[in-house]
Amino acid sequence: MAFKTRLALTALLSGTALVPGMAQAQTAREIELETRLKMLEAAVQDLRGELNAARATSAAPIASTSTNAAPTSAPPMTASSMSAAPASLGRSPGATNVAEARPVATKSAPTDGFRVGNTTVKLGGFVRLNLIASRYSDGEVAVGGLGKEFFLPQQIPVGGGFSSQDLLLSARQTRLQFSTATPMNGTEIKTLVEFDFALATAPVGAQRATNPYTPTFRRGFIEYGNLLVGQEWSTFQNIAVLPETTDFVGPLDGTVFNRQALVRYSIPLRPGLTLQIAAENPETETALPANAALVDTDDDRLPDVVARVNWKPTFGDFALAGIARELRTDTLGSGDTAFGWGVSGSGKIPIGKRHDLRFMATYGQGIGRYLGLGYVPDAIYGGTATRLERIDNFAAFAAFRIGWTDAIHSTLMGSYQSADYPAGVIVTGLANAKSYGGAGNLFWSPGKGFDIGVEYRHAVRELVSGDTGALDRLEFAFKYGF
Repeated sequence: MAFKTRLALTALLSGTALVPGMAQAQTAREIELETRLKMLEAAVQDLRGELNAARATSAAPIASTSTNAAPTSAPPMTASSMSAAPASLGRSPGATNVAEARPVATKSAPTDGFRVGNTTVKLGGFVRLNLIASRYSDGEVAVGGLGKEFFLPQQIPVGGGFSSQDLLLSARQTRLQFSTATPMNGTEIKTLVEFDFALATAPVGAQRATNPYTPTFRRGFIEYGNLLVGQEWSTFQNIAVLPETTDFVGPLDGTVFNRQALVRYSIPLRPGLTLQIAAENPETETALPANAALVDTDDDRLPDVVARVNWKPTFGDFALAGIARELRTDTLGSGDTAFGWGVSGSGKIPIGKRHDLRFMATYGQGIGRYLGLGYVPDAIYGGTATRLERIDNFAAFAAFRIGWTDAIHSTLMGSYQSADYPAGVIVTGLANAKSYGGAGNLFWSPGKGFDIGVEYRHAVRELVSGDTGALDRLEFAFKYGF
């Protein structure tokens, strides 16, 4: 071998003769040295293998993001798996399985939505069919009126002198939305865009053949940390307490209901307690003393300011909101301003595992447009009213949900709203004064996202003159959410 050759050559060059005893001793020494050399070479090879494996592990996350077309065996990271990746990389140094140290995020498939770059995109919504059979005690709703599509108390006919019935099948409450979430500076910036077809005005003759409805914008906002900007449900409204119903809203006359552009900031005070402050789009709604039709003044100069406290103790979910507004009208240099305000308290109290009680009560002056889709205006102005005269409003609803089984459930609900017009101003007898009613339903949910329901509703609209009109409605709804 090479070692023996080198040793012999060295001996010859040194002129030393190898005697037999010396040769045996030298041979044993050569064997020992050769054995140690082989062990050293094996250890070096092991170190090289571990170094190559470590280099491959550290390069794996970079390789997964270096191309737009990721292999099918390694789908892109989801937001949830990205948050888990540091825990995998931070495994104990004593781990012997190099493969276990690799970040599992590059191997996990997205569980919801899909990836575009480092942005998670989700699509959602539902398809819904409503079958609505209505009977009106004192007239009929105008052709194409939204009061045929969902409970809208201001469109219950009064003073017609006859009863009427109609039947309508509609899928226009179908809804679509998409949202995004993108990591940015240690948090996520989120967006949402949502639209449906429920409030669009159908073309004349739409039901003859194709029933086309134009998509209408519902919500669209950006959320970054505690800041939200865009169009969203008003901070003055607590949508968490809205009851389950076949109708578009349900107890509309008794609830705050408003979506608009706003800037909102949420401040966590302590676990279960949050303060929200918002500046929201203003719009003063007025009416003439002799004409009950609402007028959009569009002369506002200050945002509506809302503050809300959300409290989530172990026994329920509650909210207390307050709103302050400047009411303003200005026509050809002539107008007036007034201060509007309101408070609203709401809650949801679980009862056992399947039941709950939901409620909301709201009172204020000059907040008409926030209640029941503008059942009454904010103020009276014009004619005999030379100043903006605020209208006092009170609205409330309560709903009790009953879970008969895990798949079968019902809701009983009642709602009420009244308006107190300013003293000294004589308003037309056609102005809305009160609305009240109730409903009960039964739902069956045979699978996740799939609901089939039937509901009966009775509601009454009362005018300042004292005249009333009633609605009786039987409604079926079929909905699948995705």
